[in-house]
Amino acid sequence: MSHKAGFVNIIGNPNVGKSTLMNAFVGERLSIITSKAQTTRHRILGIVNGEDFQLILSDTPGIIKPAYEMQASMMNFVKSAFEDADILIYMVEIGEQDLKDEAFFNKIIHATIPVLLLLNKIDNSNQEQLEEQVAFWTAKVPNAEIFPISALQNFNVPEVFGRIIELLPESPAYYPKDQLTDKPERFFVNETIREKILLNYSKEIPYAVEIVTEEFFEDENIIRIRSLIMVERDTQKGIIIGHKGAALKKVGTEARADLEKFFGKQIHIELYVKVNKNWRSNVNMLKRFGYNQ
Repeated sequence: MSHKAGFVNIIGNPNVGKSTLMNAFVGERLSIITSKAQTTRHRILGIVNGEDFQLILSDTPGIIKPAYEMQASMMNFVKSAFEDADILIYMVEIGEQDLKDEAFFNKIIHATIPVLLLLNKIDNSNQEQLEEQVAFWTAKVPNAEIFPISALQNFNVPEVFGRIIELLPESPAYYPKDQLTDKPERFFVNETIREKILLNYSKEIPYAVEIVTEEFFEDENIIRIRSLIMVERDTQKGIIIGHKGAALKKVGTEARADLEKFFGKQIHIELYVKVNKNWRSNVNMLKRFGYNQ
């Protein structure tokens, strides 16, 4: 029996549901999902394996006009998504009109690979709106197959998945068949802590934060983790820690609960906070965090 394998890259504006879709496909929470824009900073490979196929998914940061060095690096991940794709998923939501970057949009409409345009969050619309949007995007991206979906409610997601499998090229598997992702364990620890910061703090705090897991020791029954939360200013450090450490403790408690589910083991986690002024504009720091690749 022939085997199919290929790279499927998901792009779109911030907060349209790309991470929700990828997690629906993979069945694990690999990407950060919150209601705040710009929560995905790295390309994440999620891998879906079947007996006769392997689907490698890339979840890219939402397309933005870069305001500082870290965002410029995030956009490099999006550019590279065009280069290795066998199938491109362009994700929009009801009421959306355009990508924030015209050059990316031109790449989509001139793509030589299959393009699936997913019209997400249709549970927030009525039939008339939906028909208008389908007509709009059919005219705007004539080379795309259009699927109205709700990634959150899993509506039409199995149909999209089936179509992707049909479109995959014949190829042997690129990764071992028991592999879920190309990222190391520490990456998911960092992302889980960052998600809890996104959920628990407001204003600029979540976007000025980077997480570094300095220790990850796994025994038979427990994983011991020590992670550093990097901020840009002393005032941010105080906000992260909170009164008598209560805010930081809440982040640790919530992250521990998610990580215990993810790894299937007891977790001991220590968090501490450090100020590193203007790390988002420091090229060497960004390289250390894996942005400039």
